[in-house]
Amino acid sequence: MKHLTAEQLRALKNIDTPTVANAVETYKSRLNTEGFMGWNIRCQFPDLGVMVGMAVTATLNTTTTGKPQSRSVWFECLKAIDEIPMPVVIVAKDTGPRQHHGCHFGDGMANVTKRLGAVGLVTDGGVRDVETVHEMGFHMFAAGTVPAHGNFGLDETMVPVEVSGVLVNPGNVVHADINGVVVFPLDLTDHVIEEAARVMQRESAQFDWVNSDEFSLEKMIERR
Repeated sequence: MKHLTAEQLRALKNIDTPTVANAVETYKSRLNTEGFMGWNIRCQFPDLGVMVGMAVTATLNTTTTGKPQSRSVWFECLKAIDEIPMPVVIVAKDTGPRQHHGCHFGDGMANVTKRLGAVGLVTDGGVRDVETVHEMGFHMFAAGTVPAHGNFGLDETMVPVEVSGVLVNPGNVVHADINGVVVFPLDLTDHVIEEAARVMQRESAQFDWVNSDEFSLEKMIERR
């Protein structure tokens, strides 16, 4: 598996997620309606700023009564995190039958995954122990909070998952902040970084012009 470089990581950390989204959508093969998650995936800790990492994926089901519990897939997931030399974002798909009750990640799992190189979690399920996880500096983007973990056990890891309408493959780049989550293939990284600089330059010039004495609605319509 290819990885982000240290230079790419630093550059992406200095860009806000909406600008990344604007940059991604300029790529000729990427529709501007794809690649970003919806408002059902909420940033739990806005003060932690930008989260960037490579996706390690998983599926989980904590709400099926009587489901056999196993830690084998969880250990496979931990090995995958440990093997990636760059920061990892865990992207977890909740496949359980009780949509608003699934919860798999709390301070115990955040603690061990952080130790192995994960910087955060994106899930369409729930999370818990948010106070202590926040103190760790571990990001959580989730549908909400749930107090109980249900039946422990991941079902799959390092497989394609769909979270909030976005297909996430292992090794994709995950970029997220208070505004939400964007996902793109690793091969687009340089394009995103370069285009983001142009996006910020254009937006800065536009802001300056709108707030200048030269601005008028008529001129704005002419410039469209």
